[in-house]
Amino acid sequence: MCGFAGILRFDGGRPEESTLSRMGSILAHRGPDDSGMAVCGPCGLVHRRLSIIDLSRAGRQPLPNEDGSLQLACNGEIYNFMELRSGAALDGRGHVFRSRTDSEVLVHLFEEQGEAMLPSLDGMFALALWDSRRSRLLLARDRYGIKPLFFARVPGGMVFASEIKAILRSGLVTPEPDRTALHHYMSLDYIPGSLTAFRGISELPPGCAMEVSDTGETREWRFFEPSYRIDRDMSEEEAVEGSLAMLGRAVEKQLVSDVPVGVMLSGGMDSSSLSALMARTLGSADFHTFSLGFDDPSFDESRFARQVAAFLGTEHHEIRVTSADVSRLLPRYLAYIDEPYGDGSAIPTFMLARQARDFVTVLLSGEGGDEFFGGYDTHAAHKVRRVYRKLPRILRRGVVSPIVEALPVSHRKLSFEFKAKRFARGAELPVARSHYSWREVLDEERKTLVLAGDPAGMPATCGLFEEAYAGCSAEDELNRLLRIDWAFHLADDLMIKNDRMTMASSLEARVPFTDNELVNFLSTVPVEHKLPGLRKKNLLRKAMKGLLPDAILDKKKVGLEMPYSSWLRGDLREFAGSVLSGPKLAETGLFRPEGVEDLWSQHQLMRMDNGRALWGILNYMIWHGLYISGNGWVDVLESDRVGGPVA
Repeated sequence: MCGFAGILRFDGGRPEESTLSRMGSILAHRGPDDSGMAVCGPCGLVHRRLSIIDLSRAGRQPLPNEDGSLQLACNGEIYNFMELRSGAALDGRGHVFRSRTDSEVLVHLFEEQGEAMLPSLDGMFALALWDSRRSRLLLARDRYGIKPLFFARVPGGMVFASEIKAILRSGLVTPEPDRTALHHYMSLDYIPGSLTAFRGISELPPGCAMEVSDTGETREWRFFEPSYRIDRDMSEEEAVEGSLAMLGRAVEKQLVSDVPVGVMLSGGMDSSSLSALMARTLGSADFHTFSLGFDDPSFDESRFARQVAAFLGTEHHEIRVTSADVSRLLPRYLAYIDEPYGDGSAIPTFMLARQARDFVTVLLSGEGGDEFFGGYDTHAAHKVRRVYRKLPRILRRGVVSPIVEALPVSHRKLSFEFKAKRFARGAELPVARSHYSWREVLDEERKTLVLAGDPAGMPATCGLFEEAYAGCSAEDELNRLLRIDWAFHLADDLMIKNDRMTMASSLEARVPFTDNELVNFLSTVPVEHKLPGLRKKNLLRKAMKGLLPDAILDKKKVGLEMPYSSWLRGDLREFAGSVLSGPKLAETGLFRPEGVEDLWSQHQLMRMDNGRALWGILNYMIWHGLYISGNGWVDVLESDRVGGPVA
């Protein structure tokens, strides 16, 4: 796990080493163990290394081939690198290896196969490879968006990096907010697709590659698109056995490391399964697990994490999260995440990683389990919707909806009131829009009351989900909904949190549920095995029978989140009210203070739960102060000094 940055000039010039050095130094938290730089004509690369495999200096990047005509900077891990090395007979074809790293295999594999190597890579990665023979730069990102890669066109060239802060540190981009990104952010509490919060800075989409010449000619393509070829003859038993075998192999592959490995153990099915399979693979539970706890019992899964840790016998650590921690860490975590981010799981993950770094360098994490096995309430609600819509429309709208809308507001996690209102509103919509309604923070009408400017030219956010649904090759509706989830929620929300919050503490987070073999297999499983009746994550629950306590197999999904709705009416009220004051909102030119005040008032009076919207705006305002109004993010990172000075 590492970080890199670079500059490609289109004007015949040569990147300045001092600029590259600044870009690399701000990424020191991603790679505190080593650093390197290479300038080859118009292209310059700088790399920061977190040593995981082959801790010697032989793994220093940028990595060249034998004659130096190729230079590679890579972030991530390629789990099948040994198979690729032997399968392509790289040693037999005269390639000289100077290290045991996965990255060096990519350099020589590119010599043999070029860009055609990308679909064969199993792992998490973002890479930049300069080919001086062709004067071409290749940028590529893994299938699931686990590792980040950003770029921006600038006068006379292009800059790119693992984090936006390195692009800003180049001094070649002036930070300005992107209004389209803000428009979608207010709907989702994260920024979707290739957009970023900064105008002119883009993110390479997952499973995509870009080739850029030294004259600026650009070609972008997708090297991965999921295929759904359902095996109608597959029995449920075969689906369960296959899932267990492949997830077990994924865990085994991702335990390969020359540094200690632990698990982020929430107490839910996904992380508990990883812990159990890690113990089975190692033959013991001689490893560390880490969990989070909250005072609000509806948000707290720590007792389940303790139960799993005791059942397996791991060395367990528990981190308690309070409102005081949150107000203290808000500026700091946003300085690392670079963009406004409204998911309440980020600060707890930041805190967990800070404690875990004293014990491990690698953490297994359960992201992807819900998206590939079918674990969200929305998946079950989709099936209920089919039955519900058979009721007469006058009954649904004239009786059920008014009763549901009259339910008193609750701040409990995934309360009945929340689920009932989301279901009743979404059930009247087409499939993709119904699915979107569960994720929606503010609808298009309410956004016009909160956001300044003319919204007429802005695209409806639900269109992103509808486009992904229509473009999916699956014939069944459930797999199309799963595709939406891992195209947006997984890649643009969960993976951002996972990468930035662990890397802030120089930790590598690995996600076994995104294993290529496992994901490909699940795309062939009949949907009735994935979601029989309303039993979410059926295959995983059955696969882990006997490997986990029954209480874990039968528990409802909670998910990592903070009770910010209640905190905004209590412990965080004064702090948030100050940040969301009318003058401060007006000063940005992005918000309508009266619209935000209405959200605030309704929330304080418990007329509506506007916690998600207010939390999103609060984070946006703090981000704006750090990145747009000034350079406060630099001061925050310098004071933090994870892995040494980062200025």
